[in-house]
Amino acid sequence: MIGHPFRLFPNPRHGVPGVVVLPEGGWRRARDAITAWPGYAPTPLLPLEDVAGALGLASVHYKDEAARFGLGSFKALGGAHAVSRAVAQELARRGIATNATPTDLESGRYAAATAGITVTCATDGNHGRSVAWGARRFGARCVIFVHPGVTQGRRDAIAAFGAEVREVPGNYDDSVRASEVAARDGGWLLVSDTSWPGYTEVPREVMQGYRLMAEEALDAMPAPPSHVFIQGGVGGVAAAVSVALRARHGSSPRLVVVEPDRAACLLASAEAGALTTVPGELDTVMAGLACGEPSLLAWQELERAAFAFMAIPDSSAIAAMRLLAQREASIRAGESGVAGLAALVLAAHDPAARAGLGLEKESRILLFGTEGATDPDLYDRLVSAQDVDMGPFTPLLEMKNYNMPRTPLK
Repeated sequence: MIGHPFRLFPNPRHGVPGVVVLPEGGWRRARDAITAWPGYAPTPLLPLEDVAGALGLASVHYKDEAARFGLGSFKALGGAHAVSRAVAQELARRGIATNATPTDLESGRYAAATAGITVTCATDGNHGRSVAWGARRFGARCVIFVHPGVTQGRRDAIAAFGAEVREVPGNYDDSVRASEVAARDGGWLLVSDTSWPGYTEVPREVMQGYRLMAEEALDAMPAPPSHVFIQGGVGGVAAAVSVALRARHGSSPRLVVVEPDRAACLLASAEAGALTTVPGELDTVMAGLACGEPSLLAWQELERAAFAFMAIPDSSAIAAMRLLAQREASIRAGESGVAGLAALVLAAHDPAARAGLGLEKESRILLFGTEGATDPDLYDRLVSAQDVDMGPFTPLLEMKNYNMPRTPLK
Protein backbone atom coordinates (compact mmCIF):
# COMPACT_ATOMS: atom_id res chain seq x y z
CA MET A 1 0.00 0.00 0.00
CA ILE A 2 1.97 2.95 -1.26
CA GLY A 3 0.97 6.57 -0.72
CA HIS A 4 -2.15 8.14 0.71
CA PRO A 5 -3.91 10.09 -2.08
CA PHE A 6 -7.14 11.74 -0.96
CA ARG A 7 -9.89 13.95 -2.31
CA LEU A 8 -11.16 17.10 -0.63
CA PHE A 9 -14.30 18.88 -1.81
CA PRO A 10 -15.29 22.19 -0.17
CA ASN A 11 -19.07 22.33 0.10
CA PRO A 12 -20.40 25.19 -2.08
CA ARG A 13 -23.75 25.09 -0.23
CA HIS A 14 -22.28 25.44 3.25
CA GLY A 15 -24.43 27.77 5.33
CA VAL A 16 -27.55 27.62 3.17
CA PRO A 17 -30.70 27.41 5.36
CA GLY A 18 -32.49 24.07 5.39
CA VAL A 19 -35.05 21.89 7.15
CA VAL A 20 -35.03 20.78 10.79
CA VAL A 21 -33.83 17.18 10.71
CA LEU A 22 -33.67 16.40 14.44
CA PRO A 23 -36.29 18.24 16.51
CA GLU A 24 -35.19 19.24 20.01
CA GLY A 25 -38.12 17.43 21.65
CA GLY A 26 -37.04 14.11 20.17
CA TRP A 27 -33.46 14.75 21.24
CA ARG A 28 -34.47 15.42 24.85
CA ARG A 29 -36.58 12.26 24.91
CA ALA A 30 -33.68 10.16 23.58
CA ARG A 31 -31.22 11.73 26.02
CA ASP A 32 -33.47 11.11 29.01
CA ALA A 33 -34.14 7.51 27.99
CA ILE A 34 -30.55 6.49 27.23
CA THR A 35 -28.95 8.17 30.23
CA ALA A 36 -31.39 6.24 32.45
CA TRP A 37 -30.30 2.85 31.06
CA PRO A 38 -28.35 0.65 33.48
CA GLY A 39 -24.64 0.98 32.79
CA TYR A 40 -24.81 4.35 31.09
CA ALA A 41 -21.72 6.52 31.45
CA PRO A 42 -20.20 9.11 29.11
CA THR A 43 -17.29 7.74 27.10
CA PRO A 44 -13.89 9.43 27.53
CA LEU A 45 -12.63 12.43 25.60
CA LEU A 46 -8.86 12.04 25.29
CA PRO A 47 -6.54 15.01 24.59
CA LEU A 48 -3.93 14.01 22.01
CA GLU A 49 -1.48 16.70 23.02
CA ASP A 50 1.59 15.58 21.12
CA VAL A 51 -0.40 14.79 18.00
CA ALA A 52 -1.62 18.38 18.08
CA GLY A 53 1.94 19.61 18.56
CA ALA A 54 3.29 17.51 15.71
CA LEU A 55 0.58 18.78 13.36
CA GLY A 56 0.98 22.42 14.40
CA LEU A 57 -2.48 22.73 15.96
CA ALA A 58 -3.66 24.10 19.29
CA SER A 59 -5.41 20.89 20.38
CA VAL A 60 -6.74 17.55 19.19
CA HIS A 61 -9.36 15.67 21.19
CA TYR A 62 -10.48 12.10 20.53
CA LYS A 63 -13.86 10.81 21.72
CA ASP A 64 -13.26 7.10 22.37
CA GLU A 65 -16.43 5.02 21.87
CA ALA A 66 -14.79 1.62 22.34
CA ALA A 67 -16.41 0.99 25.73
CA ARG A 68 -19.95 2.14 24.94
CA PHE A 69 -22.31 -0.26 26.77
CA GLY A 70 -19.86 -3.07 26.11
CA LEU A 71 -20.77 -3.11 22.41
CA GLY A 72 -17.64 -1.43 21.12
CA SER A 73 -19.12 1.48 19.19
CA PHE A 74 -21.33 4.57 19.26
CA LYS A 75 -24.01 2.55 17.43
CA ALA A 76 -25.12 1.23 20.83
CA LEU A 77 -26.79 4.60 21.36
CA GLY A 78 -28.94 4.63 18.23
CA GLY A 79 -30.13 1.16 17.32
CA ALA A 80 -31.17 0.03 20.78
CA HIS A 81 -32.98 3.31 21.47
CA ALA A 82 -34.89 2.99 18.21
CA VAL A 83 -35.81 -0.61 19.07
CA SER A 84 -37.32 0.46 22.39
CA ARG A 85 -39.34 3.19 20.66
CA ALA A 86 -40.50 0.88 17.87
CA VAL A 87 -41.54 -1.92 20.23
CA ALA A 88 -43.40 0.50 22.53
CA GLN A 89 -45.24 2.00 19.56
CA GLU A 90 -46.17 -1.47 18.30
CA LEU A 91 -47.61 -2.35 21.72
CA ALA A 92 -49.66 0.84 21.58
CA ARG A 93 -50.86 0.03 18.06
CA ARG A 94 -52.01 -3.39 19.25
CA GLY A 95 -53.86 -1.84 22.19
CA ILE A 96 -51.66 -3.60 24.75
CA ALA A 97 -49.87 -0.63 26.35
CA THR A 98 -50.42 3.05 25.66
CA ASN A 99 -46.97 4.30 26.61
CA ALA A 100 -44.60 1.48 27.60
CA THR A 101 -41.27 2.78 28.86
CA PRO A 102 -37.88 1.10 28.36
CA THR A 103 -38.04 0.11 32.03
CA ASP A 104 -41.44 -1.52 31.47
CA LEU A 105 -40.06 -3.49 28.55
CA GLU A 106 -36.92 -4.58 30.37
CA SER A 107 -38.93 -5.72 33.37
CA GLY A 108 -40.72 -8.31 31.26
CA ARG A 109 -44.11 -6.78 32.02
CA TYR A 110 -45.15 -7.21 28.39
CA ALA A 111 -42.96 -10.22 27.60
CA ALA A 112 -45.78 -12.32 26.19
CA ALA A 113 -46.61 -9.61 23.67
CA THR A 114 -43.07 -8.53 22.78
CA ALA A 115 -42.07 -12.14 22.12
CA GLY A 116 -44.36 -11.95 19.10
CA ILE A 117 -42.65 -8.84 17.71
CA THR A 118 -39.72 -9.17 15.30
CA VAL A 119 -37.27 -6.33 14.61
CA THR A 120 -34.92 -6.36 11.66
CA CYS A 121 -32.25 -4.32 9.89
CA ALA A 122 -29.23 -4.57 7.65
CA THR A 123 -25.72 -4.01 8.95
CA ASP A 124 -22.02 -3.90 8.25
CA GLY A 125 -21.59 -4.99 11.87
CA ASN A 126 -22.12 -2.33 14.51
CA HIS A 127 -25.72 -1.21 13.90
CA GLY A 128 -26.93 -4.80 13.77
CA ARG A 129 -25.16 -5.55 17.02
CA SER A 130 -26.95 -2.62 18.69
CA VAL A 131 -30.34 -3.65 17.30
CA ALA A 132 -29.79 -7.26 18.42
CA TRP A 133 -28.76 -6.07 21.88
CA GLY A 134 -31.81 -3.82 22.06
CA ALA A 135 -34.13 -6.61 20.90
CA ARG A 136 -32.86 -8.92 23.64
CA ARG A 137 -33.17 -6.20 26.28
CA PHE A 138 -36.68 -5.24 25.27
CA GLY A 139 -38.01 -8.73 24.65
CA ALA A 140 -38.34 -8.90 20.85
CA ARG A 141 -37.19 -11.41 18.26
CA CYS A 142 -34.45 -10.16 15.90
CA VAL A 143 -33.31 -10.95 12.35
CA ILE A 144 -30.24 -9.16 10.98
CA PHE A 145 -29.28 -9.09 7.29
CA VAL A 146 -25.63 -8.99 6.24
CA HIS A 147 -23.75 -9.06 2.96
CA PRO A 148 -20.78 -11.35 2.19
CA GLY A 149 -18.25 -8.70 3.22
CA VAL A 150 -19.31 -8.73 6.88
CA THR A 151 -16.67 -10.65 8.82
CA GLN A 152 -17.46 -13.78 10.79
CA GLY A 153 -16.32 -12.09 13.98
CA ARG A 154 -18.94 -9.39 13.56
CA ARG A 155 -21.63 -11.93 12.68
CA ASP A 156 -20.81 -13.91 15.79
CA ALA A 157 -21.05 -10.78 17.96
CA ILE A 158 -24.57 -10.17 16.62
CA ALA A 159 -25.65 -13.78 17.05
CA ALA A 160 -24.40 -13.72 20.65
CA PHE A 161 -27.41 -11.55 21.49
CA GLY A 162 -29.81 -14.16 20.17
CA ALA A 163 -30.39 -12.68 16.73
CA GLU A 164 -30.75 -14.70 13.55
CA VAL A 165 -28.16 -13.58 10.99
CA ARG A 166 -29.06 -13.94 7.30
CA GLU A 167 -26.63 -13.35 4.45
CA VAL A 168 -27.84 -11.94 1.14
CA PRO A 169 -25.82 -11.37 -2.06
CA GLY A 170 -24.41 -7.98 -2.98
CA ASN A 171 -23.24 -5.05 -0.88
CA TYR A 172 -24.56 -3.19 2.15
CA ASP A 173 -27.22 -1.37 0.15
CA ASP A 174 -28.52 -4.70 -1.18
CA SER A 175 -28.85 -5.98 2.38
CA VAL A 176 -30.81 -2.84 3.29
CA ARG A 177 -33.27 -3.61 0.51
CA ALA A 178 -33.52 -7.25 1.62
CA SER A 179 -34.36 -6.22 5.18
CA GLU A 180 -37.01 -3.81 3.93
CA VAL A 181 -38.69 -6.54 1.86
CA ALA A 182 -38.55 -9.02 4.74
CA ALA A 183 -40.07 -6.50 7.13
CA ARG A 184 -42.88 -5.69 4.73
CA ASP A 185 -43.64 -9.32 3.92
CA GLY A 186 -43.37 -10.59 7.48
CA GLY A 187 -44.99 -7.73 9.35
CA TRP A 188 -41.74 -7.04 11.15
CA LEU A 189 -40.45 -3.74 12.52
CA LEU A 190 -37.69 -2.29 10.35
CA VAL A 191 -35.06 -0.49 12.48
CA SER A 192 -32.76 0.92 9.82
CA ASP A 193 -30.07 3.51 10.38
CA THR A 194 -30.58 4.90 6.89
CA SER A 195 -33.65 6.67 5.51
CA TRP A 196 -35.42 7.20 2.21
CA PRO A 197 -38.65 8.86 1.03
CA GLY A 198 -41.50 7.43 3.08
CA TYR A 199 -39.22 5.95 5.75
CA THR A 200 -37.75 8.55 8.10
CA GLU A 201 -39.15 8.31 11.61
CA VAL A 202 -37.22 5.27 12.88
CA PRO A 203 -33.90 6.48 11.42
CA ARG A 204 -34.60 9.85 13.04
CA GLU A 205 -34.80 8.09 16.43
CA VAL A 206 -31.51 6.32 15.66
CA MET A 207 -29.86 9.65 14.90
CA GLN A 208 -31.26 11.24 18.06
CA GLY A 209 -29.45 8.53 20.00
CA TYR A 210 -26.21 9.27 18.16
CA ARG A 211 -26.48 12.92 19.13
CA LEU A 212 -25.77 12.01 22.75
CA MET A 213 -22.18 11.13 21.77
CA ALA A 214 -21.67 14.59 20.30
CA GLU A 215 -23.26 16.35 23.28
CA GLU A 216 -21.00 14.45 25.69
CA ALA A 217 -17.95 15.49 23.69
CA LEU A 218 -18.97 19.14 23.58
CA ASP A 219 -19.68 19.07 27.32
CA ALA A 220 -16.12 17.87 27.94
CA MET A 221 -14.27 20.17 25.51
CA PRO A 222 -12.27 22.90 27.29
CA ALA A 223 -13.20 25.30 24.48
CA PRO A 224 -15.47 24.94 21.43
CA PRO A 225 -13.86 23.08 18.54
CA SER A 226 -12.88 25.00 15.44
CA HIS A 227 -12.97 21.83 13.31
CA VAL A 228 -14.71 18.48 13.60
CA PHE A 229 -13.68 15.49 11.45
CA ILE A 230 -16.46 12.90 11.43
CA GLN A 231 -17.06 9.64 9.61
CA GLY A 232 -19.58 9.48 6.77
CA GLY A 233 -21.13 6.13 5.85
CA VAL A 234 -24.79 6.82 5.07
CA GLY A 235 -24.33 10.09 6.98
CA GLY A 236 -26.41 9.49 10.10
CA VAL A 237 -23.72 10.08 12.71
CA ALA A 238 -22.24 13.01 10.80
CA ALA A 239 -25.65 14.67 10.63
CA ALA A 240 -26.29 14.06 14.33
CA VAL A 241 -22.93 15.62 15.22
CA SER A 242 -23.69 18.51 12.88
CA VAL A 243 -27.03 19.22 14.57
CA ALA A 244 -25.40 19.22 18.02
CA LEU A 245 -22.65 21.57 16.82
CA ARG A 246 -25.05 24.05 15.27
CA ALA A 247 -27.32 24.02 18.32
CA ARG A 248 -24.41 25.04 20.54
CA HIS A 249 -22.02 26.98 18.35
CA GLY A 250 -23.85 27.98 15.18
CA SER A 251 -21.92 27.60 11.95
CA SER A 252 -18.51 28.49 13.41
CA PRO A 253 -17.04 24.97 13.79
CA ARG A 254 -16.06 23.54 10.42
CA LEU A 255 -17.47 20.05 9.91
CA VAL A 256 -15.43 17.78 7.62
CA VAL A 257 -17.21 14.57 6.59
CA VAL A 258 -14.80 11.69 5.94
CA GLU A 259 -15.45 8.61 3.78
CA PRO A 260 -13.50 5.74 2.19
CA ASP A 261 -12.47 6.65 -1.34
CA ARG A 262 -14.20 3.47 -2.57
CA ALA A 263 -17.53 4.35 -0.95
CA ALA A 264 -17.72 8.16 -0.99
CA CYS A 265 -21.44 8.60 -1.63
CA LEU A 266 -21.72 11.83 0.37
CA LEU A 267 -18.83 13.47 -1.44
CA ALA A 268 -20.34 12.36 -4.76
CA SER A 269 -23.68 13.86 -3.71
CA ALA A 270 -21.99 17.13 -2.77
CA GLU A 271 -20.25 17.27 -6.15
CA ALA A 272 -23.53 16.54 -7.97
CA GLY A 273 -25.62 18.85 -5.81
CA ALA A 274 -28.15 16.05 -5.17
CA LEU A 275 -28.39 12.62 -3.59
CA THR A 276 -26.11 10.32 -5.56
CA THR A 277 -25.52 6.58 -5.35
CA VAL A 278 -22.03 5.08 -5.69
CA PRO A 279 -22.36 1.67 -7.40
CA GLY A 280 -20.17 -1.40 -7.16
CA GLU A 281 -18.81 -3.64 -4.44
CA LEU A 282 -17.81 -0.77 -2.11
CA ASP A 283 -14.70 -2.77 -1.28
CA THR A 284 -13.06 -0.94 1.61
CA VAL A 285 -11.41 -2.07 4.82
CA MET A 286 -13.51 0.60 6.59
CA ALA A 287 -16.44 -1.80 6.73
CA GLY A 288 -18.71 0.41 8.79
CA LEU A 289 -18.45 3.12 6.13
CA ALA A 290 -18.95 0.87 3.08
CA CYS A 291 -22.19 2.53 2.00
CA GLY A 292 -23.15 3.56 -1.52
CA GLU A 293 -26.47 5.31 -0.86
CA PRO A 294 -26.75 8.32 1.49
CA SER A 295 -29.52 8.57 4.05
CA LEU A 296 -32.15 11.10 3.00
CA LEU A 297 -32.37 12.63 6.48
CA ALA A 298 -28.61 12.86 6.82
CA TRP A 299 -28.24 14.50 3.45
CA GLN A 300 -30.86 17.12 4.31
CA GLU A 301 -28.56 18.21 7.14
CA LEU A 302 -25.14 17.72 5.58
CA GLU A 303 -25.84 19.28 2.20
CA ARG A 304 -25.86 22.70 3.84
CA ALA A 305 -24.06 22.19 7.18
CA ALA A 306 -20.90 20.31 6.17
CA PHE A 307 -17.95 22.58 5.42
CA ALA A 308 -16.19 19.98 3.28
CA PHE A 309 -16.22 16.33 2.26
CA MET A 310 -13.09 14.20 2.19
CA ALA A 311 -12.41 10.73 0.74
CA ILE A 312 -9.40 8.82 2.07
CA PRO A 313 -7.68 5.54 1.10
CA ASP A 314 -7.72 2.38 3.18
CA SER A 315 -3.98 2.66 3.73
CA SER A 316 -4.43 5.86 5.75
CA ALA A 317 -6.98 4.22 8.05
CA ILE A 318 -4.63 1.32 8.74
CA ALA A 319 -1.78 3.76 9.38
CA ALA A 320 -3.97 5.66 11.87
CA MET A 321 -4.90 2.41 13.63
CA ARG A 322 -1.21 1.56 13.95
CA LEU A 323 -0.42 5.05 15.22
CA LEU A 324 -2.88 4.69 18.10
CA ALA A 325 -1.92 1.08 18.77
CA GLN A 326 1.81 1.72 18.95
CA ARG A 327 1.82 5.09 20.66
CA GLU A 328 -0.98 4.57 23.16
CA ALA A 329 -1.81 0.96 23.92
CA SER A 330 -5.09 1.79 25.65
CA ILE A 331 -6.65 3.03 22.40
CA ARG A 332 -7.70 0.06 20.29
CA ALA A 333 -9.48 1.75 17.42
CA GLY A 334 -11.27 -0.07 14.61
CA GLU A 335 -10.74 0.66 10.95
CA SER A 336 -13.87 2.83 10.63
CA GLY A 337 -13.27 4.52 13.97
CA VAL A 338 -10.00 6.15 12.89
CA ALA A 339 -11.23 7.75 9.66
CA GLY A 340 -11.38 11.23 11.19
CA LEU A 341 -7.85 10.98 12.60
CA ALA A 342 -6.53 9.67 9.28
CA ALA A 343 -8.16 12.53 7.39
CA LEU A 344 -6.79 15.12 9.82
CA VAL A 345 -3.22 13.86 9.44
CA LEU A 346 -3.46 13.82 5.64
CA ALA A 347 -5.01 17.29 5.45
CA ALA A 348 -2.57 18.81 7.96
CA HIS A 349 0.38 17.63 5.85
CA ASP A 350 -1.00 18.92 2.55
CA PRO A 351 -0.53 22.70 2.12
CA ALA A 352 -3.55 23.16 -0.15
CA ALA A 353 -5.88 21.11 2.06
CA ARG A 354 -4.55 22.77 5.19
CA ALA A 355 -5.23 26.22 3.75
CA GLY A 356 -8.62 25.22 2.35
CA LEU A 357 -9.81 23.94 5.70
CA GLY A 358 -8.22 26.76 7.66
CA LEU A 359 -6.08 24.48 9.84
CA GLU A 360 -3.89 26.88 11.82
CA LYS A 361 -1.88 26.93 15.01
CA GLU A 362 -4.98 28.17 16.89
CA SER A 363 -7.21 25.36 15.56
CA ARG A 364 -8.96 23.05 18.03
CA ILE A 365 -9.88 19.69 16.53
CA LEU A 366 -12.55 17.24 17.69
CA LEU A 367 -12.39 13.64 16.44
CA PHE A 368 -14.76 10.76 17.08
CA GLY A 369 -13.29 7.30 17.53
CA THR A 370 -16.59 5.73 16.63
CA GLU A 371 -15.56 2.11 17.23
CA GLY A 372 -13.01 0.04 19.05
CA ALA A 373 -11.67 -3.32 17.89
CA THR A 374 -15.10 -4.75 17.10
CA ASP A 375 -13.47 -7.65 15.22
CA PRO A 376 -10.34 -8.42 17.29
CA ASP A 377 -8.85 -10.85 14.77
CA LEU A 378 -9.13 -8.36 11.92
CA TYR A 379 -7.77 -5.61 14.15
CA ASP A 380 -4.68 -7.65 15.01
CA ARG A 381 -4.05 -8.45 11.34
CA LEU A 382 -4.34 -4.83 10.27
CA VAL A 383 -2.13 -3.26 12.94
CA SER A 384 0.56 -5.90 12.39
CA ALA A 385 0.52 -5.70 8.57
CA GLN A 386 3.98 -5.12 7.13
CA ASP A 387 3.05 -3.58 3.76
CA VAL A 388 1.54 -0.30 4.95
CA ASP A 389 3.26 2.90 3.85
CA MET A 390 3.02 5.14 6.91
CA GLY A 391 3.84 8.29 4.90
CA PRO A 392 2.87 11.42 6.89
CA PHE A 393 2.07 9.25 9.92
CA THR A 394 5.74 8.35 10.36
CA PRO A 395 6.78 11.56 12.20
CA LEU A 396 3.95 11.01 14.70
CA LEU A 397 5.16 7.47 15.39
CA GLU A 398 8.70 8.72 15.90
CA MET A 399 7.89 11.48 18.38
CA LYS A 400 10.27 11.04 21.29
CA ASN A 401 8.15 12.55 24.03
CA TYR A 402 4.76 11.17 23.20
CA ASN A 403 2.74 11.51 26.38
CA MET A 404 -0.97 11.22 25.65
CA PRO A 405 -2.86 11.67 28.93
CA ARG A 406 -4.76 8.56 29.94
CA THR A 407 -7.20 10.54 32.07
CA PRO A 408 -10.20 11.72 30.03
CA LEU A 409 -11.63 15.19 30.37
CA LYS A 410 -14.73 15.47 32.47
